[in-house]
Amino acid sequence: MSFDYKSAGVDVDAGNEVVQRIAPVAKATQDDRVLGALGGFAAAYRLPEVPEPVLVSATDGVGTKLLLALQCDQHDTIGIDLVAMVANDLVADGATPLYFLDYLATDALEPALVETIVRGIAYGCSQAGMALIGGETAEMPGMYPQHHYDLAGFAVGLASAGKLLPQGVQAGDVLIGLPSSGVHSNGFSLVRRLLAETNLGNTPLSDGTEIRTALLTPTRIYAKTVLPLIQAGLVHGAAHITGGGFDDNVPRMLPKTLAAAFDTASWSWPELFQRLQAAGNLSLATMRRTFNLGIGMVLAVRAADVAQVLAAAPHSRVIGTVEARTAEAVVWR
Repeated sequence: MSFDYKSAGVDVDAGNEVVQRIAPVAKATQDDRVLGALGGFAAAYRLPEVPEPVLVSATDGVGTKLLLALQCDQHDTIGIDLVAMVANDLVADGATPLYFLDYLATDALEPALVETIVRGIAYGCSQAGMALIGGETAEMPGMYPQHHYDLAGFAVGLASAGKLLPQGVQAGDVLIGLPSSGVHSNGFSLVRRLLAETNLGNTPLSDGTEIRTALLTPTRIYAKTVLPLIQAGLVHGAAHITGGGFDDNVPRMLPKTLAAAFDTASWSWPELFQRLQAAGNLSLATMRRTFNLGIGMVLAVRAADVAQVLAAAPHSRVIGTVEARTAEAVVWR
């Protein structure tokens, strides 16, 4: 009996087809700072000139939201989620996203499916203003269940040392919340359990949107809204409300002596979060530490700059203030 790589489950020709399919998709996100073509051993990027340059890097995945996408056979937006999770982290540190690389691992390559996923990644990169310059598609039979895949993303951003965040957060600063597009990409292990064990998915939202469709809405990317505010010196600190919700993420932009005091009356949770809480009888503490509750990013700004920031960030709102810390880093009133 004769063996070869394909009989072991790895189709090299399918891998080459994937590269041919995604090369023009990636090319559309690139500018003249990208050196070389997709398919090389590594990717090269010519850095812009900025004073006191600092490279900022981030990596993340999509988590078990992938399992819901697989269940619903919806793969065209999960790549946006992947880019958003990384790009928003770079923005929260005051960095301009430059370039992105993806890692897609699966049991068996399906070139058309990979192309669909990468098109979503490329669209996310365009929203974040960065180039998709490379990545890896790994076919690993036996490592994943049939038709399953996993995604990871890696990005590099650039900032001037003097623009890195947080910087200058102080008592009296105002907290401005930027709206999320939904659940984004966190809390899905809990979400999937609620879908499986409660009536969460049985009734659409009041606007007719099916619950699973609403849950798969891609994560909002904040780069084009927030970066101009940072460059204008209007932002002291930014917190991406991702895994850990408000309680774990907002303190990351605060000095140890300060706390974030949120006004619970300043915004109403979108219906989707209300439905999640009701389905699982979830406590306020669980909601605040698991989900973004309709606010995907929080900015700390001077009181004198609030009007300018609100005007530049559509649908944003004042949701609290920074104050001296007496006990907890996050206070709800």
